[in-house]
Amino acid sequence: MTEYCTIGKIAATFGVKGQVVLQHSLGKKTSLKGLDVLFIETRTDEMLPFFIESVTIKNEQELYIKLEGINTREEAQKLAQKQVWLTEDKFHKYASKSAPISLLGFEIIDQGKSLGPVLEVIEQPHQLLCRIDWQGREALIPVHENFLVKIDARKKQVVLDLPDGLLDVF
Repeated sequence: MTEYCTIGKIAATFGVKGQVVLQHSLGKKTSLKGLDVLFIETRTDEMLPFFIESVTIKNEQELYIKLEGINTREEAQKLAQKQVWLTEDKFHKYASKSAPISLLGFEIIDQGKSLGPVLEVIEQPHQLLCRIDWQGREALIPVHENFLVKIDARKKQVVLDLPDGLLDVF
């Protein structure tokens, strides 16, 4: 089964010819050169492939994208606020190694015990939250400088020393 990683969302439409604005968290300025398809979550857990006609860089976190088959502002508006996904192999090709989103799939380790893989990265102004499935429940683990021991990219691990009782909340 193909694994997917979210890179952002369609923030708005642009112009009258069906272009959309993609807000991404890839951590670097990119034109997605060589990428021919991205996946948009049109309904919960339903991702449809959309083929890319053209991409123009707006700024560090935003792109103007023209998708095949989307030719009017009204058609593009139906995609507004929808999540955008890439296959896992494409995600790792386009995401910056230093971007917080690159922690997707890393294992969270607390005091030598695995808590589970990172399912989602939520960027907050003063900290990063990693969503994991811990003992059958959703848990948001703070990756804060006070708790972070190390990030081991080779082993794909985020090693933390979480405060006592933090996991009891979940």
